[in-house]
Amino acid sequence: MKKIFVLSLIVTLFTSATLFAQDKPKEDKSKRPSPPAIAKGTTKSGTAITIDYSAPSVKGRTVGKEIAPFDGKVWRTGANEATIFEVGKDVTIDGKALPAGKYSLHSIPGAQDWVWIFNKTANPAGPYEYKEAADVIRVNAKTGKAKSFVEKMTFTIDKSGKVVLEWGNISVPFTVK
Repeated sequence: MKKIFVLSLIVTLFTSATLFAQDKPKEDKSKRPSPPAIAKGTTKSGTAITIDYSAPSVKGRTVGKEIAPFDGKVWRTGANEATIFEVGKDVTIDGKALPAGKYSLHSIPGAQDWVWIFNKTANPAGPYEYKEAADVIRVNAKTGKAKSFVEKMTFTIDKSGKVVLEWGNISVPFTVK
């Protein structure tokens, strides 16, 4: 009888814990300091491009110093979780082949140029999970000056396939064809 009671107690506790875990409300990501954003576009050739990212703010800091430092290290290109880059067709990024699919988008920020990294691990939780061995392609991009100061990191996609990250006073492009 004692064994049945103990077994019933264990099952009850397990069931309660499972139900409690399922009732936990999902985090409202829009209330984060770096809220989620999505850039979507379709090129003239019909290629759908989506970039799902969290948009950190400059908040009086300097891009290249306090945020996204120009130190030669891989950055997850955004905040909170990795930025996800998705294309609906096989494409080239600045001349390098990239198959259709989802990729985490990392970068190595620099004063004169950035390295864009398209990594096949499409949902790493942070930069500490980045594995260079999973890189599909890397492309170099010249850093330019933004037309005006941009407080929140922003990606834009135009019909020609030009993708641009603008943040603070910088602008960093790459082209999808």
